[in-house]
Order: sequence, then C-alpha cells, then structure tokens
Amino acid sequence: MNPRRVIPCLLLGEEGLVKTVRFKSPKYVGDPLNAVRIFNEKEADELILLDITATVRSKPPRFELIREVSGECFMPLAYGGGIRSLADMEKIFKCGVEKVVLNTIALEKPELVREAARRFGSQSIVVCVDYRRNFWNRSNARTRHGSRRVNMSELEAVRQLAAEGAGEIILQSVDRDGTRTGYDLERIREVSDSVGVPVVALGGAGSAEDLDRALKSGASAAAAGSLFVLHGKHRAVLISYPGR
Repeated sequence: MNPRRVIPCLLLGEEGLVKTVRFKSPKYVGDPLNAVRIFNEKEADELILLDITATVRSKPPRFELIREVSGECFMPLAYGGGIRSLADMEKIFKCGVEKVVLNTIALEKPELVREAARRFGSQSIVVCVDYRRNFWNRSNARTRHGSRRVNMSELEAVRQLAAEGAGEIILQSVDRDGTRTGYDLERIREVSDSVGVPVVALGGAGSAEDLDRALKSGASAAAAGSLFVLHGKHRAVLISYPGR
C-alpha cells in the first residue's frame, strides 16, 4: 500500500453526492457511481464515502447503494454514516467495503469500537473525529455532523478511541471544511505525534501543496473533497485527482 496516500472523500446527501462548507450549504455535485468510475480511471489510492444525513435523521445505512458503489470501486473503500451496531458493520463488509468509518456512535458508545475491533480486526475500523475551535481558539470534538459539542478535545477523543482499538483516525476540521484554505497543520502534527495509529487529515485542502504539507506534518494520508470535485471560484463541478 502507498505509504503516502491521497484519498478523495465523497459526501452522500439525500439525492446524491454533495459538498459542504463548514458542514453547511450542501451543493449537489453528482451521482456517486459516476464519481467512483472517474476515480477508478484516475487510479485514486483509496476512497472514503460518508453519508452525512443518515445519523442526523436517524436512518440506517443505504446498504443497496453501498453494494452498488463497492461493486464499481476498484480501490479500497471506506464507508461511514448511520452505523449503529456490529450487525450494521457486518452487512457493510458483506457489501464489499474494506473499512467502516464510525463517528457519532464512536463517541457516544466507545465500547462499540472495542467490540468491533475484536470482531472484525482493528485494521478495518476507522474513527472520524470532527472538531471545531471556539472564539477563544479552544477546540472540542463534535458529533452529529458537527451540531453537537462533546465535552472533550479532539486530542482526548482520538487518544481514547485509539486505545479502544480504532486502527485509523480521520481528523476533520469543521472550520476548514470546504474552505480550501489549507489543513490545520498544527493539530495534525499534535494528534499524529500522540497516537500510534495512522491519522488521515481532512478539511481545508486547496492545492496539491496542501496535501504535501499535511503528509509532512505527520499525517499518514491526506483526504479532500472540494479539491477533487469542484473547480474555480464559481465552484463548478469537475472531478480531478493529482497525477503520479
């Protein structure tokens, strides 16, 4: 596996793929199957698919769609959204997905991370920790698509969930989501230095140079959404991926 992974992160809304800015103002960007086919052609290292509506609306994963996406995907696929139990995870793995991504449920029921790691192997359990800073530049982990504040910092959350058995951490800055202003390199460095599992940087990538800076700051992989699906100041939909 490429040790310097660059990963497109696709967000699934009610009607198809969307892209957000600071977790708000979703913009429709197309059909997930078409996007996957394009990333196949561009030989992306991996792909992350996150359903941003499922947990907020108390809906289960869309297993049939997950199966269709997995069937089209020629690269390792990670899926997150609406997962509430080991049974949900098992169904997702049976759809052909290599990794599940836990977010809200991981922070609400951290013991589920431990149970999942024991049953499926830690290498297949990813936890996405969303966080945002307040007026005083202090930050806290967030759940339910950024709407609920958790009474711990993102660093404390990452340490706890890595100790529970998460094999990989996606560290996502809510404040930088969709802004293309660059990653939160200070936080990436701090978190990467504090845990013994791979950290995937997400939120803020605006250029290939930003991807490189995240990797040089200690991230094992750099993930991005807007950089790979939107183009220009008018945010026109255009799927791209950095060349080799």
